[in-house]
Amino acid sequence: MSKLIKHRLLRAETLTAIGIALIAVGLLFPTTKLAPLSALLPAAMLISLLVCSVILMVVDQRKGSAGETPQQVVEAPRRVLGAFLLILIYALSVDFIGFYISTTLTVPLVAYAFGYRRPLGLAIATFIVVASIYLIFSFAMSQQFPTGRLWSN
Repeated sequence: MSKLIKHRLLRAETLTAIGIALIAVGLLFPTTKLAPLSALLPAAMLISLLVCSVILMVVDQRKGSAGETPQQVVEAPRRVLGAFLLILIYALSVDFIGFYISTTLTVPLVAYAFGYRRPLGLAIATFIVVASIYLIFSFAMSQQFPTGRLWSN
């Protein structure tokens, strides 16, 4: 990290935590327009993300006040950028081809982007994630996920 950055609030982990917190708060407002049962999961996840970002910021600020040099946040920036790009494509594809198809394609791609290469493990993990979501939300809670514009006519 550059020695030019002297202010503790400009540490990379603190800036990341602030960005995550702002995004989580911004996304929390639309959940108030959802039905209570539908809003439960996204609101809980966003609040958890907000709490985790505050913890990250506090820990990083304590390290900064103790004079600890900031660590490099990302060791493989292209891999992380690729994963973020996959998540963006996922969000768009849910609208177009539906939740289950998008999730079935995205889970192994993101795992692969982060270095997990075993096909059987990828298939098992994908099955567990998609089946769990289906059993919990569609079957047990009777919630509908987007089917996609391609199929809804």
